[in-house]
Amino acid sequence: MGGPDGTIMSDTHPYEPVRIGIVSISDRASSGVYQDQGLPALQDWLTRAVRNPIAWEPRLIPDEQGLISATLRELVDQAGCDLVLTTGGTGPARRDVTPEATLAVADKEMPGFGEQMRQISLRFVPTAILSRQVAVIRGQALIINLPGQPKSIAETLEGLPQAQPPVHGIFAAVPYCIDLIGGPYVETDEAVCKAFRPKSAIRAR
Repeated sequence: MGGPDGTIMSDTHPYEPVRIGIVSISDRASSGVYQDQGLPALQDWLTRAVRNPIAWEPRLIPDEQGLISATLRELVDQAGCDLVLTTGGTGPARRDVTPEATLAVADKEMPGFGEQMRQISLRFVPTAILSRQVAVIRGQALIINLPGQPKSIAETLEGLPQAQPPVHGIFAAVPYCIDLIGGPYVETDEAVCKAFRPKSAIRAR
């Protein structure tokens, strides 16, 4: 059912629209050498996890620091994204400049996201310590660098709920972070990812 302002309504409260930028950063995929897997992986997981109606802003770009920064600025300042997720370009190789490009557009750095992503990946490979993902706030948007592999994207977003003890994914903290910076109230499908909010921040259904 549609609300008077165009939001999607449940029986008891609205599901606010959310605008999400998804950015795949790869020299070879952007030049057509091989098919990009980052954008489909991001869109697939977010479509399953987020209950809000999503307006997508996809971008496929090469590993050029200035272009990455410009794309992030455009997605936040012009397209009005509430959340921007990047994939690719976070390793130690010469062409891996996504973290530097992201930090260049930051108002605030959110180091906990990168720390948790590396903790998750270390469950699988010791080379996870080479990953340099960062997360930042620009204006009223949260920008997060994710790994480049589709499997790793899902693991870091969703966590490892079957592990003993379970390991939280980073997306559990994303909705409340967006609340705090003035964005829309993001709802998740708890079968995929249960968002955590303090009791005082949970909206009545």
